[in-house]
Amino acid sequence: MHVDLNADLGESFGRWTLGDDDAMLGLVTSANVACGFHAGDATTLRRTCARAAEAGVVVGAQVGYRDLAGFGRRFLDMDPVELTDDVLYQLGALDGLCRVAGVAVRYLKPHGALYNAVVHHEGQARAVVDAVRAYDSGLPVLGLPGSALLAAAEAAGLRAVPEFFADRGYSASGTLVPRSEPGALLHDPAEVAGRVRRLLADGLVRAVDGTEVAVRAESVCLHGDSPGAVGMAAAVRAGLEAAGIGLRAFA
Repeated sequence: MHVDLNADLGESFGRWTLGDDDAMLGLVTSANVACGFHAGDATTLRRTCARAAEAGVVVGAQVGYRDLAGFGRRFLDMDPVELTDDVLYQLGALDGLCRVAGVAVRYLKPHGALYNAVVHHEGQARAVVDAVRAYDSGLPVLGLPGSALLAAAEAAGLRAVPEFFADRGYSASGTLVPRSEPGALLHDPAEVAGRVRRLLADGLVRAVDGTEVAVRAESVCLHGDSPGAVGMAAAVRAGLEAAGIGLRAFA
């Protein structure tokens, strides 16, 4: 058995540092790198792509709404054509920085409010998929199991990759608990590592109301900006290795 570990990286901006990207790159197998719309300046993104290349970590484009002030965590009711164009713009920008580092963007994952929107918003889900298909139909799309995004990706002939959030709370419906509600974020490395091992062994995660939810995932996400992110990632990786589960990028 093997699994991919992904993390959101490249989210610092100018003098503001968010997370420890270098440490996370030593633990994960895939990096969801910001594309400058919700976070990340050009220098940060180029450096992140270069360091991912050095570490042998696969780079994915983490695209979001054009919302630096809100860190991409506010829903925007966008025209589908404009959303497709914004995603294309972000894909092209990050892929260019990857090329300078000798690699390429290998997959796409939405960020924040866009990620949550395309769980149910079919119009925005199709807009994101349209951008991927126009840019490179060989790029996998990473998203929530059962989401409109992954359904649209499959319908378009793209590879749809489901993921599990190690450090986020789940509702009984299998969606993420909003960050504004209790139980949304987990901070205990041992608890997070245990959740991942149980998911891979049984395909189950306990929701905040105690419900056991079935989740299928090919990748496990850890947020690089969460408090204690490095400790949680290290615990997850160590737990997987101790259980004989290999770590390998999905893309």
